[in-house]
Amino acid sequence: MSRPPVTPVHRLTVLYDADCPLCVHLRHWLLRQRRLVPLDLVPAASQEARRRFPGLDHESTLREITVIGDRGQVYRSTSAWIVCLWALAEHRPKAHWLATPAGQPFARATVLAAAKWREALKGGGPTCEDGRCEVPGTPG
Repeated sequence: MSRPPVTPVHRLTVLYDADCPLCVHLRHWLLRQRRLVPLDLVPAASQEARRRFPGLDHESTLREITVIGDRGQVYRSTSAWIVCLWALAEHRPKAHWLATPAGQPFARATVLAAAKWREALKGGGPTCEDGRCEVPGTPG
């Protein structure tokens, strides 16, 4: 019995919340990394996102990170963070570990902490002066 061929991922599109300072910071961080797989970073629920992925629930992409593979794979939340790390040269080994049963709790905790921080940013809002927004310290 033969296994079906595995479809490799050659390009990923990361949908991020352009109104979230943390999300924008992580977008810039991703752009500075050496990538093994090209990443297209597109604002979630934007016209470009809707044009590229007409069948996607775009409102949900504003609530959690969503990554789309070039073959139609959809990764959300923890899986989306892991696949982003997998695309990066320096972080691929960590992504492999985070995808294991031993690493999954750490990946999940990181995503939950980021979500909590993101909510704190939305609640109090960042301080923006002269077009620069400062991200507050971690919530207590």
